[in-house]
Amino acid sequence: MHALECDHLSKTYTSGVRGRREIQALQDLTLTIGRGEIFSLLGPNGAGKTTCVKILLSLVHPTTGSASLLGLPVSNPHARRRIGYLPENHRFPGYLTGEQVLSSFGALTGVRGPELATRTTQLLGMVGMQDWRKVKVKRYSKGMMQRLGLAQALINDPEVLFLDEPTDGVDPVGRKEIRDVLRTLKAAGKTIFLNSHLLSEVELVSDRVAILDHGKLLKVGTVDELTTTDSSYHIGIEGTVPAAFVTEATARVLGVTAGADGLTARVADVPALNTVIDLLRAHGVSITSVQKQRNTLEESFIDLITREVQS
Repeated sequence: MHALECDHLSKTYTSGVRGRREIQALQDLTLTIGRGEIFSLLGPNGAGKTTCVKILLSLVHPTTGSASLLGLPVSNPHARRRIGYLPENHRFPGYLTGEQVLSSFGALTGVRGPELATRTTQLLGMVGMQDWRKVKVKRYSKGMMQRLGLAQALINDPEVLFLDEPTDGVDPVGRKEIRDVLRTLKAAGKTIFLNSHLLSEVELVSDRVAILDHGKLLKVGTVDELTTTDSSYHIGIEGTVPAAFVTEATARVLGVTAGADGLTARVADVPALNTVIDLLRAHGVSITSVQKQRNTLEESFIDLITREVQS
C-alpha cells in the first residue's frame, strides 16, 4: 500500500462574470508516493502545488480523478487522522506559550493527559525549542515559529506529514537541524510531502521530486535523475592541456573546453569519453579524475520550466 496516490487529478475553477472564465489549476495529475519517502513538489507560482495539497487534505474536491491516503479515499476522516500539516505562513495566538500551543493542538487531535505532556516535551526538544516552552509566542522570531509549527504538525504522531515551506525564515543552522529532523522522521517510517521554493534545501533532503507547471506534471524522479547531465564530463588533469589535444579531440567528439582545473568534455556516449581519455594519455597528460557533471536542482528546474514556456 502506497502512502499517497493521485489518479488523473484535474481541477477547474471558474471566475469572472457568471463564472464564464475557467482556470485549469491541475491537469490529469497522476503520482504515487511510497511509505517512508521524502517527496517534494516543485513549481513556479500558479503551478498548481497548493491545489494539489488541498485536494490531498480534502480541503477542495477535484473536478475529475481521485486521490487516496494510506489506502483510503482522502475524504475519509480516518485517513485524515493519520496526517500532520504545517501550512505556509501559519499563525498561533500570541498570548499562548509554545507549550500551550502544542497542548491545544494535541487536544484537537485527541492526544491528552500524560501522553500529551510527554509528546510536548519530546517534540519541543526535537525542534530545539525546549528552553522557550514557557515563553509567549508573540516573542518568537519567524524561525522559532517555523520550529514550533513543525512540532505542532507532529503532535499526533502522524504517518504522513505535509510541510509547506518548513524552513522559510530559518537561519542556516536551523535549516540544517530541520533537515536532520526530517531524516530522523523518514528513518522512523514517516512519509513526508514537502513544498518549498528553497530548491537547495529540497536537493539535500528529498528522495524524489516532481515538477509542476500550469497544472501539468513535467517531470518526476530522483534528484540524481533530474540533475545529472546526459553527456558532459569533467576530467581532472595534472598540468595544462596541450593545444594540439584540444584540436584533435574536438574533431572527434562533441566538444572539449579547457579550464583552470581540468577540462569539460561533451560526448555522445561512453566510447566517445574513452576516446578523449586515450587522446589525453597519447599527449602525455596525467588524469586525476573523471566525473559526470551535474546541474544544481535549481538549474535543472529553471531549464525545464524555460523549455516548457518556449514549446
